[in-house]
Amino acid sequence: MSGHSKWHSIKHKKGAADAKRGKLFARLIRQIEVAAREGGSDLEGNPTLRTMVAKARDNSVPVDTIERAIKRGTGELEGVRYEPINYEGYATNGVAVFVECLTDNRNRTTAEIKNIFSRNGGSMAEPGSVAWQFERKGLIILEHSAATEDDLMLAALDAGAEDIVDTGDTWQVSTGPTDLHAVRTALEGAGIAVGSAELTMLPSTTVALGDESAAKSVLRVVDALEDHDDVQNVYANFDIPDDVLSAVMA
Repeated sequence: MSGHSKWHSIKHKKGAADAKRGKLFARLIRQIEVAAREGGSDLEGNPTLRTMVAKARDNSVPVDTIERAIKRGTGELEGVRYEPINYEGYATNGVAVFVECLTDNRNRTTAEIKNIFSRNGGSMAEPGSVAWQFERKGLIILEHSAATEDDLMLAALDAGAEDIVDTGDTWQVSTGPTDLHAVRTALEGAGIAVGSAELTMLPSTTVALGDESAAKSVLRVVDALEDHDDVQNVYANFDIPDDVLSAVMA
């Protein structure tokens, strides 16, 4: 079980605390607006919007809030116009970092993200220098008690899942980006409760962080980036062993 996979699970469990602060809701609503603007309001014809709406529902965003976000995206209601922008860089120890943002002021966001990297010992990189180390995938996380390995494999692999990872506390099912909805539907149809399902970026290779100091320095950069209001997702290719990660989280 890699530390990277374990961190995915920890971030998923942190979602409830984020929602209480309103940060998670705000991010999901912004993502829905942009998805509706770019692909229309039809969930069947707009798979990105369908995924974002499902994620919002998983995190208890009210239905009327979701509907208003879609209408703002399509122009039926007035709202701020956000544009997607990605940033690439390195944390300490050569860990690659890919940051997805939605902003209404590109110049402000660029300056602030660059400052976060430099203030925490990292550095911004040129576009394309980091992105090649990640691949877009669907990622489904469910509690370990939700299914046996055999039942999970039968339902997920038949629906097109690519891999199933046992992190100890959870199962993580990875899919191709266009197969996420089908695999989730198959799992739920088999009576397997899904904790979360989202599009993500998974690293092709990882950087091992074997001691607590190295792990803390990398996670400091990741946490600072995630705290920025315009940041939607942060992906990094670190691998922290379980014992080191436990010590960091203690």
